[in-house]
Order: sequence, then C-alpha cells, then structure tokens
Amino acid sequence: MILSNITVPLLGLVDTAVIGHLSHAYYLGGSTVGAMIITFITWLCGFLRMSTTGLSAQALGQNDRQQSLLVLTRGVFVGLTIGLCLILLQVPYLQLSLWLAGGSEQVQFYAQQYAEIRIWGLPAALANIVVMGWLLGQHRAKAVMWLLIFTNLVNLSLDLLFVLVFQWQVQGVAAATLIAEYSGLLAGAVIIIKGRLLPDGIYHSFIKLRTRVFSSNELLSYFKLNRDILIRTLCLEVCFIFITFQGARLGDNVVAANAILMNFLLLISFGLDGIANAAEALIGKAWGEKKTQSINYILRRCTMWTVIFAIIYSLIFWIAGEMLISTISNIEAVVVMATQYLPWIILLPIIGCWCYLYDGVYVGITRADIMRNSMVIATFGVFFPLWLLFSDYQNHGLWFAFTGFMAARGATLGWHYYQHIAIDTKKPAN
Repeated sequence: MILSNITVPLLGLVDTAVIGHLSHAYYLGGSTVGAMIITFITWLCGFLRMSTTGLSAQALGQNDRQQSLLVLTRGVFVGLTIGLCLILLQVPYLQLSLWLAGGSEQVQFYAQQYAEIRIWGLPAALANIVVMGWLLGQHRAKAVMWLLIFTNLVNLSLDLLFVLVFQWQVQGVAAATLIAEYSGLLAGAVIIIKGRLLPDGIYHSFIKLRTRVFSSNELLSYFKLNRDILIRTLCLEVCFIFITFQGARLGDNVVAANAILMNFLLLISFGLDGIANAAEALIGKAWGEKKTQSINYILRRCTMWTVIFAIIYSLIFWIAGEMLISTISNIEAVVVMATQYLPWIILLPIIGCWCYLYDGVYVGITRADIMRNSMVIATFGVFFPLWLLFSDYQNHGLWFAFTGFMAARGATLGWHYYQHIAIDTKKPAN
C-alpha cells in the first residue's frame, strides 16, 4: 500500500517539475489553483473510498460475496452520478471557484485552462476511487499497486509528450491526467473481471441486487455513513484550499513555492496512508469476523511502522529537501521561497503521522462520526484560530496553523481510541 500510494504524489511532483521549469511562476501557480479546484471534488468524495473499503472488508470477513458486489456497484453508481452532475454544473462551479481563489490575472487564466479540461474526467476519477477502495477492502493491495502504477505511467508519459514535445504547457498536463483517469477505470474493470473477484453468475447476482442498489432506504443508510465522512473531508479540504488561495493572494512566488511544499506534504501523507490503508483492511476484517481482541495487536504493529516511516520522511527532507526543491523548479525566487518554509515539511511527518494512523482505525470499524468530530475540532478550534492569531507572519502563519491542525487531529482521535475503543476490544469476543 505504501508503494501504491506514493505513486500518486510522485506523479504530482513530476507534474510540478514539468511546469516548474517553464519560464514563469504563474504557470505553476495557475496549474496548482486549477488542480485544487478539481481535487476539491475528488478529495471531498473521499468518503466513497473510505466507506467502500470499510464495508468491503467487513463483507470479506463475513464471507458475503453478494454484499461485496452490492458495495462495489452502489459506490460506482454514486461516483458516476456525482461526476456527471459536476460536468453539467461546470460553468457556475468554475466561475465561483476562480473568484474565491483570487491571484494574478495570469494565474487565473491558466487555472481556468487547466480546470476546464480536468473536470471532464471527474466521473472516471470518482469511479476509480470506489474501485480502489473496494479492492483494498478485499485485501488486494497488490492489484491496487499495479492499477496505480499503470495509471500514473500513462499520466507521466503523456505529461512529457504533451508539455515537452507538443508544447501544450498547462493544458498538456490537464489533458494527460484526463486520459489517464479513463485508462485507469478501464484497467480497474479488467482487474476485477479477470481476477474473478465477483460472485459466480454475476449477471443473475446483479439482477437480484439491483433493487437494493437503487433502494431509497439503502441509499439513505449509505449516505448517512458517508455524511460524516463528507463533513470530515470537507473540513480537511477547507484547510487545504485556504492555504492555496491565501498563498495566491500573497503573490505568484508564494503560491508556486507552496505548490512544491504541498506536493512534499502529499508524498508524506500518501506514504503514511499506506500503513493506514492496511489498518483499515485488517481492522475492518477483524471487526467483521468479530475478532475484536485482534484490533489492539494490529494497531501496535501499524504504530511501529508509522513511527519508523515518519522518522524516515523527516530525515529525507532534512537532508535532501533543498536539493529536491531545486530539482523541481529552476525559478530562483520560487526556490528561495520554498526553502524558507521547508522546516515545516521536516516537522510535519512526526507531528501528523498519528492522525493518518487513527483515521485507518476508524475507517476500518466504520465509526465516521468520531472522525467527523475530530476534524471539526481541529479545523474550527485550532486551524483558523491559530491563523487569526499568527496571520501577521503571513505564510509562516499558514504553515504553523496547519501544523497545529494536524497535531489536533491525532490527539483527539488517539484520546477517543484509548478512552473507548481500546477498552471494548479488551473484552472477550462473543
């Protein structure tokens, strides 16, 4: 899962490096703002992946292949529907997003160019989230790894072709991602069908389940679970968007520097999420099998690996951070600016690793309400108050507020686990 996850931010770093070597900072700033406008939707719909993984793992633990098929079908249906609705509403959505983003005229222009292309890939992007979540819940982490590697290789190859050969600049990066998203969806369907992961007699199974897929009561129950994950993700997105948009208001060089640092942060996040994803699948299966005593053991093992990788990440950025920044961009002002804020990236793995770990626990046991409460406290009780107190420090104030936000997430989730869940799992299984 670590290998799978880091392919995503590594590709983001390649995207950033390709654009970062163009002649002006506003190319990188524009593509960053445009990408945030689109990824706001895909990250906001992260509930599709999280709920699918938890429910799929529990169905696996119960050895219920019909339920597993229902989880996959319903998730793909919801993802495709949301994506198509956003395509229909793209004009007002993009206009509002660009108005909120602010930034220079050039940043606005290239952000719109990027977003107008990427938005057509949303149905595939959201369906892919479901497919990968379902495969993970089925303990098919290697399949997820190969699926992500394939998708990102397509994206990378087209990036280099469209930008460096065809000179399409920001539009080339967007078009490469669009094609890769649909290629990934096709590859995911092939993996599921060829891997014989669905029940025998798939057609008859689907006919039996179709009323449940579209049942208003079942959909309401599904969205009730996802409502809490949606609120949780929305809070997280508000913080990320605030950093990007506020950076755009501080100048082209600041938003470009933050784009590099945010890619570093995503590399850290996706790597640590690999361990959290393993916790989701393992704990979800144990929860489905009612082997609650196994959960504390799984958590101890995941904690050990989380701490090890957090330390490794901090050391990498401490030793090689400046070199990595210089590799990604050759615009001197952007390099100097990013280097100035690099200490925050060195600090964040150690402080933030706990929130990723405990997110995995609560996804596995499908307690999204706890994740929601933690995120609301961290966002409105920590992030924005810290920003208001330290806004005079401008970009340093932004990164300080975000660091406090990550610490609060881990602290609240950890406190709840050891006050409530750990006690329950020590009781003998029924």
